[in-house]
Amino acid sequence: MQHYFMDQALKLGAQVSLPTAVQKHWVRVLRAKPGEQAEFVDDQQQVFIGELVDETTGTIKIVLQKDHDAELPIVTTIACGLPKSGKAELMVQKATEMGAAEIIFLPTEWSVAQWKHKAGKKVERLQKIAHSAAEQSHRNLVPKVRYLGQFTDLLDVQVDQRVVAYEEAAKRGEVSELVRIVTQMQPGQRLLAVFGPEGGLSPAEVGWLQNHAFHVVGLGPRILRTESAPLYFLSAMSVLSELK
Repeated sequence: MQHYFMDQALKLGAQVSLPTAVQKHWVRVLRAKPGEQAEFVDDQQQVFIGELVDETTGTIKIVLQKDHDAELPIVTTIACGLPKSGKAELMVQKATEMGAAEIIFLPTEWSVAQWKHKAGKKVERLQKIAHSAAEQSHRNLVPKVRYLGQFTDLLDVQVDQRVVAYEEAAKRGEVSELVRIVTQMQPGQRLLAVFGPEGGLSPAEVGWLQNHAFHVVGLGPRILRTESAPLYFLSAMSVLSELK
């Protein structure tokens, strides 16, 4: 069943008009006919079943509300050092599928890529990728994609816990800190995880993060690529917080 997001409140029995993009995809591309149904998520993250009434006007009738929650119990934001060309798109798509609530990109000391004046267009494109991936994976929300102009802007991200994945900690055998932190958190609390670009975070950056209440965590003994580490982390979050 197709899954779409609506920028309005929905209720049982209501007849509403589909947004142009949704109508184009469902009715014109997939050739939905009156009587066919799809899932629609309203602006309160509630999921409903809508039935197509009129294909010409793109009108649907809300016929059922579903008890559907596809979100991670712990609201997880990932912040990634700017990766090289093409990797950001992959990271956003897969991080959305794996449950990230927010995806942040930011310059770091060892970042090769530089967005600067391109950041606005980059984020706009990445937000569209997140929207498409959220529909495909039947999320209750579309993750927000953001760009931070400075590394120190991480302190403005409002969360309950902060961690930084650092490969040097993994090399030293650190294996328990992530488990300890996540298992002590309550559903609905927010967590921020920071990851380096190719080449990783500099020791100075990791030290600065530690001085500002970030916990250093290892992600196992294998060296992960910049695009792999956030996805490994989100998989671990799923195991630790919802697969019980």
